[in-house]
Amino acid sequence: MKTLEQQRAADALKQTQAVAHASSDFQKRYRSYVERLGPAVLINGLGQAMAMELSAAGPEPSKDDEKAHAALFQNLSQWLCRRNDGVYTAQTGLMAGLTSGSQDQYTLAQAEALAWLTWHKKFCRAMLEKPSPEDPS
Repeated sequence: MKTLEQQRAADALKQTQAVAHASSDFQKRYRSYVERLGPAVLINGLGQAMAMELSAAGPEPSKDDEKAHAALFQNLSQWLCRRNDGVYTAQTGLMAGLTSGSQDQYTLAQAEALAWLTWHKKFCRAMLEKPSPEDPS
């Protein structure tokens, strides 16, 4: 039986490997957004940070920057809403869970998101292209 930490790491690795097959521009943008999400969660809270990701993705993501925001939202959502032992297993989606769940669930989701992001950020730094200072964000 894997520990929760091993499960987090395995999921974060799997999501990073999927992004590693995308275009160079997508990888750079995704990595940049992953780097920023943890601080955004700490400053604004998980709900606000994820709402910002959804907003940046837009209703129908078509550009690499929109798709990267959408992918990050989806990847973290899948972890927090996983079927058997996620924080929001009974919800229809992360935003529904964040807005209708208890304060205890919200606190747990935020801590879990930050723990998952710690692994994901390390894998992204190791496997994805680094954005250059002149790359648009």
